Amino acid sequence: MRKPRDFDAELKSLEDKAKTLKDRKVRQLGELVIATGADALDIDTLAGGLLDLADAGNVARKDAWRKRGAGFFRGGKDGAPPSAGGEQ
Repeated sequence: MRKPRDFDAELKSLEDKAKTLKDRKVRQLGELVIATGADALDIDTLAGGLLDLADAGNVARKDAWRKRGAGFFRGGKDGAPPSAGGEQ
C-alpha cells in the first residue's frame, strides 16, 4: 500500500516558496529604483511615471523603453546609470 500524500504539507511548502519569491521581487524592485537613481524622485512623481508606463498602449514606445532598459543592464551609454562621484 502506498503512503498517502500530505497535501497540507505540500501546500504549506508552496505557500512558503511563493512568499519567498514575492519578497525577492519586492527587494529587487527597490534595488532597481536605487540603481537607476529614481530614489531621488518624490514618491508622487515616481508613482505617476510608473502608472504612465503601465498604461502605455503604444508598442513602439514600450519597445524603446525595453531597449533602453536592456542597455542599462548591459552598462551601455544610453541606459547607463548616473555615476556617483566619478568612480571608475
